[in-house]
Amino acid sequence: MNEQDGQSKQDGQNRQYRADAVDREMAVRLLPGPVVRALSRWWETNAAAYADGTPGTHTIRYTPGRWAHITAWPKALAPTSASGDAALSRAQVASTVADALRQEAFREALVATYVWGKGKRGTPGGSGPSALHKILAFDGLDAALAAAVTALREHGAPQAYAALQGQVPGLGPAFFTKFLYFTGMAVPPARGPQPLILDRVLSRRMRQLAAAVGRASGHDVDGSIAAWVWSDGNWSPHRYQVYLSFMHAAADQLAADDSWPSDAAPDLLECALFTTAWETSD
Repeated sequence: MNEQDGQSKQDGQNRQYRADAVDREMAVRLLPGPVVRALSRWWETNAAAYADGTPGTHTIRYTPGRWAHITAWPKALAPTSASGDAALSRAQVASTVADALRQEAFREALVATYVWGKGKRGTPGGSGPSALHKILAFDGLDAALAAAVTALREHGAPQAYAALQGQVPGLGPAFFTKFLYFTGMAVPPARGPQPLILDRVLSRRMRQLAAAVGRASGHDVDGSIAAWVWSDGNWSPHRYQVYLSFMHAAADQLAADDSWPSDAAPDLLECALFTTAWETSD
């Protein structure tokens, strides 16, 4: 190893050390006051919709006809021959996935989560239906999905994430964590937290939190570490584990606050963060 290689390795180790330090600080500080207040306002607006403390009624609209060339179409979804739009809630997706997994119909489970994730953004020949068509054409898809379900059942969410990462062309974590999230409702992980959705929007929320903690603690004054670990995609299984640990702990933090439901599930926080913005200072 030459001197330049040695310096590069040392720089990488130092960057990882700082990232770990920011993670530890976030685990202690959790959600700061401005975020708690923003989430409290979100709950005031959405309490009636999510009265049971879960985002099960969180519903998207999609156009079935735009997915007409997709095979393994779940019967619980509106037929692709239907005209107009249809609605699909988280609770309906969870039920559909559970039914599909009982029959080892992994493709149907994936289709339900993918269509829900895309919603009205799915257009004929567009990034939704065409991307899903290519994913379904991959010969190793069933084996990859089955391996992820087994990893979740026998190990935990980070291991299930690792089982899918990079295994299916075109299926990135923003969508395969949706598959893991809904699968986790039917197949509880052997240990550790329930899987949650992690996409670009939620990663940017985490980046904002990490940058604030990095500035306050001195571990990441310029925000470069936050931008590195909470990038827009391709997160590592370790990063997913950090995300899950933080979200479950933050959900417990909110549950102790009178302005948030005491029996709320962590996925309610995920749902809220997706649509909630806040100022970085009091």
